[in-house]
Amino acid sequence: MSSTNEVITSGSYIKHHLQNLTYGQFPDGYWGFAHTSEQAKEMGFLAVHLDTLGVSFVLGILFLSFFYRIGKKMTYDAPSGTQNFIESVVSYVNENVRGSFNGQNPMVAPLALTTFIWIVLMNTMDLVPVDWLPYIAQKIGVWFGADLHHVFFKVVPTTDPNATLGMSIGIFILIIYYSIKEKGISGFAVELTFHPFGKMMLPFNLFLEGVNLIAKPISLALRLFGNMYAGEMIFILIALLPFWIQWSLSLPWAIFHILIVLLQAFIFMTLVIVYMDMAHQKEH
Repeated sequence: MSSTNEVITSGSYIKHHLQNLTYGQFPDGYWGFAHTSEQAKEMGFLAVHLDTLGVSFVLGILFLSFFYRIGKKMTYDAPSGTQNFIESVVSYVNENVRGSFNGQNPMVAPLALTTFIWIVLMNTMDLVPVDWLPYIAQKIGVWFGADLHHVFFKVVPTTDPNATLGMSIGIFILIIYYSIKEKGISGFAVELTFHPFGKMMLPFNLFLEGVNLIAKPISLALRLFGNMYAGEMIFILIALLPFWIQWSLSLPWAIFHILIVLLQAFIFMTLVIVYMDMAHQKEH
């Protein structure tokens, strides 16, 4: 993960794997890639994590393309194994929507399916050996004339809070939109100000309901980020061990981590359905 003249310590190895490939504006006005974590911090809010965006967009395109391709080839006479698998996933998501969503909105099931599959794919990147994709990124960096030490690449998009917060904010916007659409502006305002303790406690009601509303996207984002970040950290720590110990530990952890990958995607999807159901409820 560095030039041949540099000795890699455990701390520098871990920091390198936890650093995003960041592009932004330096304090002197120059735009470029951050070569250190300090430079990434100096770039501020407008810095872009190219690895997070690149991996998540590629996985999203693959997911949509694959489902579109299978959908165009669907047949009722002799369905393929892939079609049966896709139908079982769609049926599973629909069952969860029917069980948790009581409103009438044809957008909720596709939203739940998209969030579930996309998050599963992003989480699954955690099962790729931690050095493989960063090594490829380094070779590409060398090809473009970059220093080996300055090539960062964080493989798992969901270990970047910017990605999980981005998805959660999108869900939050939908919650607000459908809350106002279904209840009206006055109904939504009443829900925030008159509950749970009535008109006389309006400031206290507004505080409680406001915190409850804002906590929804934050909890969505931090739960997914925290669990996936912890899992990635364990993989990185295992990679620091001698080669023969790595394989004896990484395989059991990877098998166990498959459960975490699926569980976190399921929890995110379920909460999205529940929050959308709450947004469609006429009464608090």
